[in-house]
Amino acid sequence: MKIALAQLDMGFEDKGFAMKTCVELMEKAAAKEADLIVFPEMTLTGFTMSPATYGELKENSKTIIFFQDVAKKFQMAVVFGVIFLEDGTARNHSIVMDKNGHILADYAKIHPFSYGAEAKYYSGGDALTFCQVDGVPLSPFVCYDLRFPEIFQAASKKSLVMTVIANWPVARVGHWKTLLQARAIENQSFIVGVNRSGKDRTLTYTGDSMLISPTGEILAHLTGENELAVVEIDPKEAEAYRAEFPLKADRKEDLYSRFFEETKT
Repeated sequence: MKIALAQLDMGFEDKGFAMKTCVELMEKAAAKEADLIVFPEMTLTGFTMSPATYGELKENSKTIIFFQDVAKKFQMAVVFGVIFLEDGTARNHSIVMDKNGHILADYAKIHPFSYGAEAKYYSGGDALTFCQVDGVPLSPFVCYDLRFPEIFQAASKKSLVMTVIANWPVARVGHWKTLLQARAIENQSFIVGVNRSGKDRTLTYTGDSMLISPTGEILAHLTGENELAVVEIDPKEAEAYRAEFPLKADRKEDLYSRFFEETKT
């Protein structure tokens, strides 16, 4: 599978501008015969705290329609971020869509970023999501989720590739890079971390999008504003490494659960 990391400066709260840049990056990815392209969190808006203005209803989402059109045009699967509104609640989603525009997975970010006020405007999801892209098992996550290793351990029981789309600012970008490698190593999985670049109203982003192998090797690292990298991976490498070094067989999850219960009192 060829995976394209699309490091995007989408501006801020300007969907038309972001759409234009997405098309340009998808065209470049198509020329390199990418099978899947991964865009940053809240792909067409940036990290907005105005979901009432920029959120969408899933059943008539302009963002969904846009990515369906470009996925079919370029015959490429896509991972992208969008805000959905439901019953007065906003959630921060990562969508996995196949090359024919069919939604394979719809993941709602489990951990809104309370430190950055996201939790004031968005509710968290409560479910992991699994899908297969061209036969490759994949689970999507969003930004702050990266700091919570338990959900990655759970997802890695089924998935060999995990995507993390983000708007992760430069002030904590060292954490971003370290945690991406840690999640890959401890889960023996491919980790695809795609962060935005540029600026919004208050924050600066360097991107530092990365694709990490199951052994922790950095296979791609982007630092430009609208930059693209296409990397071919073989998911069987993750399976082979897990068989060679059966780390997961030594996990004691029932015991860990007991520790959590004991420390509540």
